[in-house]
Amino acid sequence: MRASERSTSAYSMLNVKGLNQFYGGSHILWDINLDVPVGSCTCLMGRNGMGKTTLLKCIMGLLPAASGQILYEGRDLRALAAEERAPLRIGYVPQGREIFSQLTVEENLRIGLAVRRPRLRELPEHLFQMFPVLKQMLRRRGGDLSGGQQQQLAIARALVLDPRLLILDEPTEGIQPNIVHEIGEVIQRLNREANLTVLLVEQKLPFARRVASDLRILDKGRLVVSGKIGALTDELVRTHLTV
Repeated sequence: MRASERSTSAYSMLNVKGLNQFYGGSHILWDINLDVPVGSCTCLMGRNGMGKTTLLKCIMGLLPAASGQILYEGRDLRALAAEERAPLRIGYVPQGREIFSQLTVEENLRIGLAVRRPRLRELPEHLFQMFPVLKQMLRRRGGDLSGGQQQQLAIARALVLDPRLLILDEPTEGIQPNIVHEIGEVIQRLNREANLTVLLVEQKLPFARRVASDLRILDKGRLVVSGKIGALTDELVRTHLTV
C-alpha cells in the first residue's frame, strides 16, 4: 500500500505531520506524515541514508525539525526539550546503544529510575526475567559486556521508564544470532502481551516480518509506503530496500 493510500487507525499514539528537516543546505526529510497506531509494532525501513535515524532523532528532540508537528497522544513534542520526552513514558534505544561504558550494569539501569513517574527505589524484577544475563552482571561495567549484552542493557534501561511507547533504532545491528532471537521474543512479548506500542527501525527482513505488525518505508527522505507488514512484497523490497 502506497503512503497516499494508507488506512488510518482509530487512534495513533504517535502522529508525525508535515515534518521537514534540513542538514546544512540539504533537505533530509520531506513532508513526512507518519502514524504509529496504539498497540502496534511499527517497523520503519529503508536503505542506509534515507532519513530513518534522523526521523527518530527529531521525534526525540535530539535534532530540530524545520516545520511540521510531532504529536504524542495528541501533544506536540516539538514544544518540549529533549529531556522532557522520557517523563512522558517514551523509551528510546538509539543506534549504537550509547550505554555508559564506565558505569556498572546496575548504575546504567538506575539512571532510568530518576525520571520514572511514580519513582521506584528498586529496579523492576521483570527486567531480569526478560534479560536474566543482566542480573548476573549487575556489578560488571557496561563496557565489559558483549555487543549483544550491551543491547539487552540498553533496552532494559529504556524499559525502566515503564514506557507507553518504545522506540528502537536497529536493535539487531552487529548482534549475534542467538541474542537477536531473544530480543525479538522480548519485543513480541512486550507488544502483544503488555500492549506496549513499538516504533522500530530494522534492516533485517526476517526479523521485521517476525515482530512487526505495521510497515513504513522511507526513500530519499520521503515516506513512500505505509501499511501492514504483510504488504512487504518482493517487489517493494527490490524497489526500496535492496542495495
